[in-house]
Amino acid sequence: MKRRDLIARGAALASIMAGARAAAAPDALPAIGSALALPPVELFDGRRFEPAQAQGKLLVVYWWASWCPFCALQSPHMETLWQTQQRRGLQMLALSIDKKPEDATTYLAKRGYTFPAAWFTPAVARVLAKPKGLPVTVVRGRDGRVVMAEAGQLFPEDIEQIAQWL
Repeated sequence: MKRRDLIARGAALASIMAGARAAAAPDALPAIGSALALPPVELFDGRRFEPAQAQGKLLVVYWWASWCPFCALQSPHMETLWQTQQRRGLQMLALSIDKKPEDATTYLAKRGYTFPAAWFTPAVARVLAKPKGLPVTVVRGRDGRVVMAEAGQLFPEDIEQIAQWL
């Protein structure tokens, strides 16, 4: 076997291994078409999000934090989506990764956000791992499978397009 062939095979193997690690990484975005399991979650307003309430409905899972400048730009558009589409059956679960839940509740109240929000606890993380980055938006279709998964700030028109799956 020639040296060039060995190098090519080694590079191919390294690429395959890196891809396998990325696919298995708990902080990777869920794949489009994959099933998205949901945990029961205690919301900041005292209500409880139960996975059954999202069954057969479009669900937006939105990871954010009060200190995140990109979340500050995206959250008003998430609120608009919530206000305009909840009557059509949209479900939302906004998960704050703030260190203290009080930071998140103060932030939400100050800005008048009403979308269903909760603190990202270790119990939630066991079922629904947070992908890398902020903000992160994952949309689960009516069939329980991921139709959109994005890390980073979405443009307003991207958020408006979520309604297409209703």
